[in-house]
Amino acid sequence: MRVTLEIAVGKEFDYRVPDAMRDSVEVGSRVKVPFGPRQMMGVVTDVVESSSFKKLKEILSVVGQKSLVTPNVLSLARWMAGYYCCPVETALKSVLPDSVRKEKEGWKERLFVRALAQTGEAPELSKRQSELWRVIEEWREIPLQELLREMNTTADTIRRLEDKGLVTITSEVMERDPFANETILPTKKIVLNEGQQVALDRITSACDDPEESKRVFLLHGVTGSGKTEVYLQAIEHTLKQGKGAIVLVPEISLTPQTVERFKARFSDGPLRTLVAVLHSHLSAGEKHDEWHKIRQGRARIVIGARSAVFAPVDPLGLVIVDEEHEYSYKQEESPRYHARDVGIVRAQREGAVVVLGTATPAMETYYNALRGKYELLDMPTRVDTKTLPLVRVVDMRMEARKEKGVPIFSLKLKEGILARLEKGEQVMLFLNRRGYSASLQCPLCGFVAGCPNCSVSLTYHRKVKQLRCHICGHSEGVPNACPEESCRSPQIRYAGIGTERVEETLGKLFPKARVTRMDSDTLKKKEDFRRILSEFRLGKIDILLGTQMIAKGLHFPNVTLVGIIYADLSLHIPDFRAGERTFQLLTQVAGRAGRGDVEGEVFVQSFTPFHPAIQYARRHDYVGFYEQEVEFRQELGYPPIMRMCGLTLRGRNEDRTRMAAEYVMKEIETKITDLKGLSISGPAEATLLRAENFFRYQVVLRSNQMAALGQRLTRLFASIELPDEVQLIIDIDPANL
Repeated sequence: MRVTLEIAVGKEFDYRVPDAMRDSVEVGSRVKVPFGPRQMMGVVTDVVESSSFKKLKEILSVVGQKSLVTPNVLSLARWMAGYYCCPVETALKSVLPDSVRKEKEGWKERLFVRALAQTGEAPELSKRQSELWRVIEEWREIPLQELLREMNTTADTIRRLEDKGLVTITSEVMERDPFANETILPTKKIVLNEGQQVALDRITSACDDPEESKRVFLLHGVTGSGKTEVYLQAIEHTLKQGKGAIVLVPEISLTPQTVERFKARFSDGPLRTLVAVLHSHLSAGEKHDEWHKIRQGRARIVIGARSAVFAPVDPLGLVIVDEEHEYSYKQEESPRYHARDVGIVRAQREGAVVVLGTATPAMETYYNALRGKYELLDMPTRVDTKTLPLVRVVDMRMEARKEKGVPIFSLKLKEGILARLEKGEQVMLFLNRRGYSASLQCPLCGFVAGCPNCSVSLTYHRKVKQLRCHICGHSEGVPNACPEESCRSPQIRYAGIGTERVEETLGKLFPKARVTRMDSDTLKKKEDFRRILSEFRLGKIDILLGTQMIAKGLHFPNVTLVGIIYADLSLHIPDFRAGERTFQLLTQVAGRAGRGDVEGEVFVQSFTPFHPAIQYARRHDYVGFYEQEVEFRQELGYPPIMRMCGLTLRGRNEDRTRMAAEYVMKEIETKITDLKGLSISGPAEATLLRAENFFRYQVVLRSNQMAALGQRLTRLFASIELPDEVQLIIDIDPANL
């Protein structure tokens, strides 16, 4: 038997299976094995009859009654290790949640009291015992803690009833359900419009025909076009085939509203099934129980963030990636996989169909669709003949001249908000920067309060009276005067705006409006996100102000105005994808308006109002944006024209880190010479040179043979030595540079 251990040593180890355990060991089983003087956990990756090693140690124990990693998912982990240049052990760790990988199974047990059938003479009972017995007999079964609380009694009293043969107290597994306290009303499927029906027919046709060549679909539908209903009916078709489905949703869009729509559709009727949810906001116990529901086949629909792509659904019939353009699908730690791409590979290996849904496709996805690799399904209109919102671009340069300073709100946006509030309608305001001000500056000497660990300025948070770094978490008090010894000016001021300052300004401009801010500073408890959205849906909030967590996946029919405070924030970052991300964000935020009976409008405040990303977003014109953007990518050889690999060298000493980057580049230039069209750039300082006290230098490779390049890089870096204090990070298909 071959075992991959949890530590990354880069190889498998042979062990002998004791006769008593032979029937319980299979590929994918979790086992405990001796490793040197220690005992370690591992996964069985192969069962073989013989080994080239003569003296084999025996495995110590098998964890769980069923293998936790299916052969299909194990095969996927091996592919990930090869493609993303990481050890198989690291890939396997990402496949199993931490709560499932533990040696002891993490089920939560609970004591239940059950009434026993009485056949003989009733035993003598005190008055108090008789009262308790009548309650238990009526309920027949009740949790012990609930009985003690309701009847204000003790466990000893219940034990006496057990001694008299009236009840039994047993321990049973109690599953933790993150939606246990939610009342979800069943819904029926909706009659589709023509665009939705054409899309659904193509998807279900591919599900029915295993020989169908096109099995990956790009469902390109404008915001509000009814993509979710197509997903629901495609899943219904999959369930009828006896297969399961995985629905991937970006973490920030994984709202209770999204989950409830799926649970409501499949909570009743002949296709009633458990819908499991997997994401980072669940407790370890909830993740454990949800995961095992899937492995046991009780939950056949899985909704989750990127790691849900590994959910043990078997057989798998459908993989849906909603908002497929979202960069949160890219893992930033090893293995640096992209859930969309892994989902496609998994589906291809298991004969499943993939639906990539979005209003603003990633450039790579649309490029693949135009080349015929994926099939393009267009839904260009909103459901029920609702119109797309009117987008007004406000030139903030003109506003600054009028106001003799830069205002937070333009006159047009203020008037628009007031008009909507007077009609009892709701407003959403978007600013992708939290805190009160972006930086603390001295106008006399030019001092800017910077983070001691990172190459960024500190953000001022007024409520807690702190300057904070949003990279490493460093915080410090706010000075009363310029900290520079030679200056000490008391005129130190705050520059830039954040959601905290916008909230304060809203309170002054619209004192009667109920305003709620939604960002990572205000969401302290797990239930805060759900609570705020519920209050907004019920009309208890007039203006919802937030960062990108309110930009997607939300459907509130009474929202008729959306304001984008500062549309340029993501436009001028030094990344070739800046224009693409800005276009996507503006289009998605604008899509929150006008989803009810009243036509919506969007105000986009910008200092570069004629930038193509803003103008194409104003017209909801994805194709126009794609055509001009792909020309720019073609000229420079950027994705989707070529694939990209980022190599980052990070270390505490800047000179050694830079020298290591130069050495790596020379090694690539001299030893990877057989790949045609390989382009090498760098080494150069990373955009953020220092982060968390590490200096970072980058080498960027571009090639159209990424799988082959990855294999060569793995072999090359296994043969060269870098200074101990310098770490090399390989990122295939990076989302951020």
